[in-house]
Amino acid sequence: MTLHRSTDRFLTTHVGSLPRPTRLLEANKARQSETLTEEDFQKLLSEEVATVIERQVEAGIDIVNDGEFGHSTVRGDDYGSWWTYSFQRTGGLEIDRNITHDELFKIPGNGRLNSFGVRRDWTKYADFYSTINLRNKSEDDGVFPVATSPLTYIGQEEVAADVRNVSQAVTRHNATEGFVAALSPGSAARIGNKYYKTEREWLFAWADVLKEEYRAIVDAGLTLQIDDPSFAEAWDQLVPEPTIAEYLEFTELAVEAQNYALEGIDPENVRFHLCWGSWHGPHSTDIELKHILPTLLQLNVGGFTFEAANARHAHEWKEWEGVDLGGRLLYPGLVSHSTNLIEHPELVAQRLENFASVVDKQQIVASTDCGLGGRLHPDIAWAKLAALSAGAKIASERLF
Repeated sequence: MTLHRSTDRFLTTHVGSLPRPTRLLEANKARQSETLTEEDFQKLLSEEVATVIERQVEAGIDIVNDGEFGHSTVRGDDYGSWWTYSFQRTGGLEIDRNITHDELFKIPGNGRLNSFGVRRDWTKYADFYSTINLRNKSEDDGVFPVATSPLTYIGQEEVAADVRNVSQAVTRHNATEGFVAALSPGSAARIGNKYYKTEREWLFAWADVLKEEYRAIVDAGLTLQIDDPSFAEAWDQLVPEPTIAEYLEFTELAVEAQNYALEGIDPENVRFHLCWGSWHGPHSTDIELKHILPTLLQLNVGGFTFEAANARHAHEWKEWEGVDLGGRLLYPGLVSHSTNLIEHPELVAQRLENFASVVDKQQIVASTDCGLGGRLHPDIAWAKLAALSAGAKIASERLF
């Protein structure tokens, strides 16, 4: 499916994760405890995907997905599993609860940059972070796997269910476009590794695994969304702290692996999502978009989704002025997952107009900063999507 453009109005979409209904959460727990059969779970999952896509269409969202309901969760909670779902779809991994942090997050053969540590933002504001419960911090406790043998893709049945459920619901509810999210090699590689000797081998092993999932999505006629928070947020975790040049060198290898994984896939079927980690905190040590933008443009994809509404990055729309997109699309976040305030539609329209002042309006699709599932109360998440749609309508009436 070719990425749809905003030809006579601003189209709308979101990044992926949506609040999971209680019925699905309970079914997932029953599935894990083996009190619900796989057949019955898959039937229920298909029904819930159809419902969530219908609700997106009713909210005015044009480019829809399954809310990432098909991505298995580790704890069966509402947060979703943009990253950890890959653990269940990859062979060659084992859980090692005795591995140390340094062993777990060591980057093989990387030299100057040798590990992932605690985010510098968390250290800088340690007292603040000690008082809040970070979902993404607790989600990962004790569940990181380690590569102990060659990686293989074993998620054929799961991705087949993803694309089947989305395809059927998109057709049934006459949505403009359907997408399915999948992990990037750069983000997938942030787990323990006891098998591969170099960073290049490690990244390209993940690329070989993930390309099978990518192909299954696009072959089904759906848009592939690559999820890669590591593209920007790894900056805040690398130890020792890199220079900008060192970080770009580190990131360019991940870009090379990503492009390798996408070989043979039309870029017009792919959009790439980056963010700065999405936890609710100061984000004072985020790398600025201007530093990573040239590297981002090296990706062989048809569009970019990114945070543009949260207070730390809302000013960066100006960075796109004069950028040669080569026909690629922008999916700027116009409502944020990081605040419970529901953006006024006029603010959404204003943000769209800002982007339209520096980029061709037909190359802009209104989106969210990041996934909303688990980060906001369901009522607020859906209200934000409604505000996004209303704001896009206002801006469309002004600009088209």
